[in-house]
Amino acid sequence: MNVLGYLIPGIVVLVILVVFLSFVPLGLWISALAAGVRVSILTLIGMRLRRVPPASIVLPLIKATKAGLDLSVGALEAHYLAGGNVDRVVISLIAAERAGIPLSFQKACAIDLAGRNVLEAVQVSVLPKVVETPVVAAVAKDGIELKVKARVTVRTNIDRLIGGATEATIIARVGEGIVTTIGSSNSHKEVLENPDTISKTVLEKGLDAGTAFEILSIDIADIDVGENIGARLQMDQAEADKRVAQAKAEERRALAIAREQEMKAYTQEMRAKVVEAEAEIPKALAYALREGKLGVLDYYSLQNLQADTRMRERLGKEEEKGEGP
Repeated sequence: MNVLGYLIPGIVVLVILVVFLSFVPLGLWISALAAGVRVSILTLIGMRLRRVPPASIVLPLIKATKAGLDLSVGALEAHYLAGGNVDRVVISLIAAERAGIPLSFQKACAIDLAGRNVLEAVQVSVLPKVVETPVVAAVAKDGIELKVKARVTVRTNIDRLIGGATEATIIARVGEGIVTTIGSSNSHKEVLENPDTISKTVLEKGLDAGTAFEILSIDIADIDVGENIGARLQMDQAEADKRVAQAKAEERRALAIAREQEMKAYTQEMRAKVVEAEAEIPKALAYALREGKLGVLDYYSLQNLQADTRMRERLGKEEEKGEGP
């Protein structure tokens, strides 16, 4: 009975101790205390109640304290509750402090909450990044196409990171500068002889304005000669002109054929009128004979004249046939 009386309270105490240790991160509190970071047990319990993982706050705080940064638990917890990455922000602050880059905790949090990788931004500020543009095709004034690929060395500008344009804007502006430079060249040979003119022209335009980066250099990685666009355009224009000329010629031919058909119809119409007029001759002769305006001898003389005319026409046609091959 005495053993049972001691066993039950011991079990209750053990259960309470297990529940307490599972709810209160005692090991994390000891680690913070050993690192010189003062975090009370009540603060850790409050994090649990606010559904904030204590390790996500305490471990970054230990890093910051060891690096000599003065950060508070409340500021880190507020950034976590806002949806930020506390560990990345702290590492970024440590890297910026070691590199001598001015970066405040508020600005680092703002950059992180804006969706930018603040750690990568600090790293690119320390070690510039090389961005390679796709192949940009441009045509010089002599009609020769050049295909250029450039490498742009950029460094993050922390002050313009919030609201600044991304790498895509840099690539687009550099491509525009390449096209402008080549297009203003009188000959593609000038560009091939001095490719650095592209870099100089593009850099003078201040293409990094309004972006989150600072352009350090633009290097031409490769230049290839493409097609003779001018000659191809001339060929296409000549082909188009030929088709237009053919269409106009076909139009004139169709008009000529239509005119010829009209003339044939007009000729047939005139022949019909001649036949109609010839049909009136016998009537006119008969009328003249009845009225006494034409004598019989005159009529026979006319008949003889017509017969003589027909004979002469027939002889003439026979002679023409005899002279033929």
